[in-house]
Amino acid sequence: VAKKSKAKTGGGAKTGLALAHSKATDFGEWYTSLITKAELIAYYEVSGCYILLPGSYSIWERIQSFFDTEIKKLGVENVYFPLFVSQRALEAEKDHVEGFAPEVAWVTRSGETELEQPIAIRPTSETIIYPYFAKKVQSHRDLPMKYNQWTNVVRWEFKHPTPFLRTREFLWQEGHTAFANVEEADEEVFDILDLYARIYEQLLAVPIIKGRKSEKEKFAGGRFTTTCEAFIPGSHRAIQGATSHSLGQNFAKMCGITFEGEQKEKTPEEEAAEQATKAKLAQLDADIKAKKEEVKALKAAGQEKATERREAAQQVGKLKGEYAKLKKTLSG
Repeated sequence: VAKKSKAKTGGGAKTGLALAHSKATDFGEWYTSLITKAELIAYYEVSGCYILLPGSYSIWERIQSFFDTEIKKLGVENVYFPLFVSQRALEAEKDHVEGFAPEVAWVTRSGETELEQPIAIRPTSETIIYPYFAKKVQSHRDLPMKYNQWTNVVRWEFKHPTPFLRTREFLWQEGHTAFANVEEADEEVFDILDLYARIYEQLLAVPIIKGRKSEKEKFAGGRFTTTCEAFIPGSHRAIQGATSHSLGQNFAKMCGITFEGEQKEKTPEEEAAEQATKAKLAQLDADIKAKKEEVKALKAAGQEKATERREAAQQVGKLKGEYAKLKKTLSG
C-alpha cells in the first residue's frame, strides 16, 4: 500500500522566498528584499542603475496603456525627441539649468577625441522640444500643440540610489504643450494631475494627496508645480509621485515661440465705428496736406507773414497728433 505524504506548510523558508526583515523594524532592508525576491528588479554594475525584470516591466506597460489611452482623448500626440542636448541650449534658461546642474551627465569625448563642446544627456526635455515649437507654431491655427514622449532620462543622483524611487536612469513620460492663453494651459495642468492620481489610486492602489509645490520646490524655471504625494510608512515621510507643471511664458520667451492671433469677427456696430474712424483719418490726412501747402505759401510771402506761418505750422503739428492718436485706436 502506497503511503500518502502530507504537504508540509511553511515552505517559504525552505525555498528562500520568506522575507528575513520586518517592514515595521527595518523598512529599508525589507524593501530591498521584497523587490529582489519578487523578481521585480536586478542589480547592475553601474551604481544607481537597475534591470527591470518582466514582473516590473509589465506594471509599466499597464501604466503606459492606461495613460496613453487617456491623454489621446485630450488630443495629445506621441513623439520622440533626441536623447542629447547641447550645452548652449541647456544653459539658455538660467533658473532651469541651475535647478538641474548637479544632476546632469555630460558626454565629453568620442573614442579618443575630446568633443569641442560637451553634450548633455537629457535630465528633462524642455530645452530640446521648445526650440522646435518655435519653428512649428506660426498661427493661432497651430494651437494648442500637445506632445507626449515615452522615454528615459538620466539624472546623476548621488544621494542613496533606491530602486524605483531614486535612480540615475529611469523610464517616464513627459508631456509638452503650448496654448494661446493661460486658462487653457492651466486646465491641462490639472487634467493631467487628475490622470496621475487615477494611476496611483485605481491602477496601483496607492493612496496619494494632490497639492501644489512651494516656490522653492517647484520645477526649475516654471510658473507653478502641482504634485501627487504618497506616504512611506517606514520613513514617515512623503514622496513625490508625479508632477504637472505650468511653465507660463518663460520658456516660450526664451525660445521665441510666438504666433499670429486670431482675427475677431466684428459686430455691425464695430464695423460702422471702424469705417467712421477711417473716414476721419482720411479727412485729417487731407487737412494736414492742405495746411502744409498753406505753410509753404506763407513762407514764400516773406517775413510779413511769419506769425501766420508759425500758427499754421503749429496747426500741422496738432493735426498730426490727432491723426497718430486716432490711428493707434484703430490698430489697437
